[in-house]
Amino acid sequence: MVRSRLRALTALLALLVIPEACASPQGGGTTAATTAQPPSTTSGAPLACNNSPDLCSRAYNNITHMGAHDSAFLRDDTTGNSIAGNQFFNATVALSAGIRMLQAQVHLSNGVLELCHTSCALLDAGPLDVCLAKIKSWLDANPNEVVTLLLVNADNQPASSFGAAFERSGLSTYAFTPSFSSTGNNSTSSNSSVIAWPTLQQMIAANTRLVTFIAPLPTDNTTGQTYPYLLDEFAHVFETAYNITSLASFTCALDRPSTFSASGASGALAAGLLPLLNHFAYDLLTQDIMIPDVSDIDTTNSPNETQTGALGDHARRCMAEWGGDVKPVFVLVDFYDRGPAIETADRVNGIAGRAVGRMSEPGKSGDQNSGRKLEAGARVAAVLCGWFLLESAGAFEDW
Repeated sequence: MVRSRLRALTALLALLVIPEACASPQGGGTTAATTAQPPSTTSGAPLACNNSPDLCSRAYNNITHMGAHDSAFLRDDTTGNSIAGNQFFNATVALSAGIRMLQAQVHLSNGVLELCHTSCALLDAGPLDVCLAKIKSWLDANPNEVVTLLLVNADNQPASSFGAAFERSGLSTYAFTPSFSSTGNNSTSSNSSVIAWPTLQQMIAANTRLVTFIAPLPTDNTTGQTYPYLLDEFAHVFETAYNITSLASFTCALDRPSTFSASGASGALAAGLLPLLNHFAYDLLTQDIMIPDVSDIDTTNSPNETQTGALGDHARRCMAEWGGDVKPVFVLVDFYDRGPAIETADRVNGIAGRAVGRMSEPGKSGDQNSGRKLEAGARVAAVLCGWFLLESAGAFEDW
């Protein structure tokens, strides 16, 4: 019954779309920008890896990779400015602006792996392999960049289904296949599955510039041999809490995987897992419906290191809690261009003000409608009305 009700609410949430008459967050009512490429470096300039020469010699796990949470799900003209969208700009624009991790949900729809937000009835960004092909094109044009994908396997599909999509798109040609050591780059680890992470320059030289995590990742006896570049996220990464509805609630405590619930973040770090900082907040419309909190986004993504709820403060606190020299390897944010979020990653990486080769988004997102919360609240009344009608008709029993 509970699942039936949640499915019904998800379908009804598809109605919660900002009218096209509202101001577009990309300015001027334009649609989402297509792939944008950074300018080539001048002759004789030092090699820049992920937008900085200083990062080339660093191991992959000694860098903070800024990520776009639910990167495929947009709040722009292409979705009617859906309030369920998590980003103002598409994935390749985000990559050109300096984002180096893309996260998205994957669902099975009519036998096809689709990028869908909670449900394909809510936001469907198209087939996974089409998105992967666009990322491949971006990597083709940007040979000194290392990108990470984090895919949520919402319908528990086998690794072979994902591997087939990577092969069809051609993106597998850039896939990083790890080697393992008893300690990796963490001398305190006793985990035999710890990855011996290379430097960015080594990954670029080998042209293995794509790291892919999937959660969960069901395996069979041949998966590791056939698709060794598909990594089970929670064998290598731990996350902080993600269902945050108050800016004062961001924490550094381990939320997942549950295998480290007893020992917490310190135990996960000792085992060689990489920390992922979830830093995005939701507006709670009803007990069952949450939407991305855009009204507070300039605070949420701010690099300010003393302001409650700011990304800069969250990163600073976690580094202190985890042990000074331990930085978040991954950070996920909504509406990445606001803040701007990338500034916090630059500070943590020690390259603030010195990053090169990035492109600004085509038409910065303007001030959001301050009355959107009220507008959304009015729409909830329509949702609840629909809920009542469906329940009265017994529709929930049939789903």
